[in-house]
Amino acid sequence: MQRPFLIVEAYARLLWYDVFMSRHDLAALCHKIKRIPLRSRVKSRFCTTDIDSALSTACAFYPRQVLCLQHSAVLVQMLRARGSAAKLVIGTQTLPFKAHAWVEMNGEILNDRLASRETFQILEVL
Repeated sequence: MQRPFLIVEAYARLLWYDVFMSRHDLAALCHKIKRIPLRSRVKSRFCTTDIDSALSTACAFYPRQVLCLQHSAVLVQMLRARGSAAKLVIGTQTLPFKAHAWVEMNGEILNDRLASRETFQILEVL
């Protein structure tokens, strides 16, 4: 019965993101994410899929639409809190202009379609 705790944590982190971004900009978010240490894999009770699934469930009940940056920032925070070396990747597409964020770990995209690397030019890896 640990999964409900993950959903509550994910929901709380979604709330934190909204409050944080109402007072700060993208640069401050990037700085905050960079300060979370990247560690080699530490044994965790939860697998990456459990955490991503809990976050998706929390997003379904969240009163606002959760966009890619919020989802990815929260996922990175939750994974790094458990010792994973997850990275937040931000990319853009020029024509038509579009920005997108996703999470990678060990070169594998966790929360998005594989085409992201081909579609978007990577601007920042946090």
